[in-house]
Amino acid sequence: MTTATDQKTLDELCINTIRTLSIDGVEKANSGHPGAPMALAPVAYQLYTRTMRHNPANPEWFDRDRFVLSAGHASMLLYSILHLSGYGISMDDLKNFRQLLSPTAGHPEHEAEGTPGIEVTTGPLGQGISNAVGFALAERMLAARYNTADHEIIDHHTYTIASDGDMQEGVASEACSLAGHLGLGRLVAFYDSNEIQLAGPTSMGFSEDVGKRFEAYGWHVQDLGKDLELDSLDSAIAAAKAEEGKPSLVILHTHIGFGSPNKQDSQKAHGSPLGEDEARLTKEAYGWDPDAQFLVPDEVREHFGETVERGKEAESEWNTKTEEYRSANSELWDELTLIMEGKLPKGWESDRPRFDPGDDDIATRKASEQVIQWAASVVPNLVSGSADLEPSTNTEIEDGGSVTREDFSGRNVHYGVREHGMAAMVNALNLHGLRAFGSTFFNFVDYNKPSVRLAALMGLGVIHVYTHDSIGLGEDGPTHQPVEQLAALRATPNVNVVRPADANETSLAWQFALEQTDGPCALILSRQGLPILDPDSIPDDAISRGAYILQEAGRGDGPELILIATGSEVAMCIEAAQTLEGEGVATRVVSMPCFDRFIEQDESYRDSVLPPSCRARVSVEAAATFGWDRWVTEDGFTIGMNGFGASGPGPELYEHFGFTPENVAKEARKVLERVGSKA
Repeated sequence: MTTATDQKTLDELCINTIRTLSIDGVEKANSGHPGAPMALAPVAYQLYTRTMRHNPANPEWFDRDRFVLSAGHASMLLYSILHLSGYGISMDDLKNFRQLLSPTAGHPEHEAEGTPGIEVTTGPLGQGISNAVGFALAERMLAARYNTADHEIIDHHTYTIASDGDMQEGVASEACSLAGHLGLGRLVAFYDSNEIQLAGPTSMGFSEDVGKRFEAYGWHVQDLGKDLELDSLDSAIAAAKAEEGKPSLVILHTHIGFGSPNKQDSQKAHGSPLGEDEARLTKEAYGWDPDAQFLVPDEVREHFGETVERGKEAESEWNTKTEEYRSANSELWDELTLIMEGKLPKGWESDRPRFDPGDDDIATRKASEQVIQWAASVVPNLVSGSADLEPSTNTEIEDGGSVTREDFSGRNVHYGVREHGMAAMVNALNLHGLRAFGSTFFNFVDYNKPSVRLAALMGLGVIHVYTHDSIGLGEDGPTHQPVEQLAALRATPNVNVVRPADANETSLAWQFALEQTDGPCALILSRQGLPILDPDSIPDDAISRGAYILQEAGRGDGPELILIATGSEVAMCIEAAQTLEGEGVATRVVSMPCFDRFIEQDESYRDSVLPPSCRARVSVEAAATFGWDRWVTEDGFTIGMNGFGASGPGPELYEHFGFTPENVAKEARKVLERVGSKA
């Protein structure tokens, strides 16, 4: 029989194993952050062995508790606890911390090969705790939709560890403010207030009372001071879980570099290895063999093995509950199964909306609104959201209901003016199985770009809807008119940037976006009305191919000139082509809704759309010209923006900056003359 004293000794041995593994990983790499893992080892141990319901044998168990290391620089803490808990992180992985192609990267990476148990990529400060808010929201939304009076099959918590730096980032303030507003009681955040940052003590630039700030947000706050005893942590977690109507913040005033004789509570323990001598002294302070490297005592290995068995038992109990649920609620179970498997309903795309060219001009944001209603009717886990711009982005799901602290069953999340927090939360909503999208004006992509980048890094099929896509939005002026944003997003790896030319391309764009599972998709939509193209002239693979021949040259022996455009500028190219064809110039019009996909096509397809023999090319896009030289050749010309926009009605701005069929035709004639003179 294990006595309390024996258990306390074993607990201390386990905690010191986490610490020494972290020290050894950083020392061997000669790079990393040892101080926080040394301080936070009791918290990780408490969560993974006593608190969380999780199954290392099946890291994807749907009803598991989630853990997010927002303080991603402390990644060796996570790798060490995942290794000990049985998540498949090998000892060799720990020894290859921060090395090329190692799964134990400098900061935790979701779905990096060989790193099961990492819920989301973290490291950029403020992201992880904001993701945790999204996970907690997803749990409540799924519970509201799929739990019944007799069967509670969605029932888990989200835990996160955040640092002083996380608390200073604006994205964390945005997300945590919303968490309090919504009363996300399944969220427990540990705030590691060690008062040390890279540049020095936090007092140099961070002296606010974080606890009071979070109380003002509507959080339940506990301050444990320097008490990291397991019983105290256990009591704090129990109190947090009992407060079901508020998210919880547990403040810990930890000793960075705990146990290091010369670096504890020192900036020197934050961002660099302890050094061989100090590492030896620290191990001696733990009662550890100073010569041992990556040591895991047998009794520690055996004790952590119990975590796997408990996890298997917890999932087995859940599977029994789901069998009963499936028998009683077969339709709900079928829906939930699609969510858990990340699949779309069979045949969902069969009745995709088509728009009649005989109808009046329609803005692509308005066309998108209609397509969203169709998509919501066939994709049950589609969830809308906007940064206080639903009436302008036209993204609300009709009759979908709003998500509130009283009712989480709605399909419209109102994020308020919190673009960055929205994007981080949308990442987590998608990771949890919802097909969530966010929306705002395109110019404000700058506010949520860091989260979009992380979605791209994770290969996460997030959708963002960006409206008011150009200077065509008019009177709001250059502060709201996006110019460089298209180029910036296109320069981001693994992001599909889609700017549809009309309502029918918009319908295809939504189908394309919903089918993406390996990277985010940004839908760039117009405020102003655009002519509707003949849907029969748009191939089904128009978006997935990236570009296509919308209108062929009048003569059958190939084009003399190619006009290339995206979005609202496609229609003016069609008009310009009519003028040029009337002058005897064989003119092809190419719509290029997605640069990124066109680049990925094989050379034969790209050459079929833009034949190398035709060097007379003009591109037209009401945005920065960066990147267009790839398509127009050195003989061609790009009509675009070389500065900011201006205040004024949209049509007047287009004429002022040269976005008219007449100017397109004029520049095309110059190109033809230049190419002809070289022949």
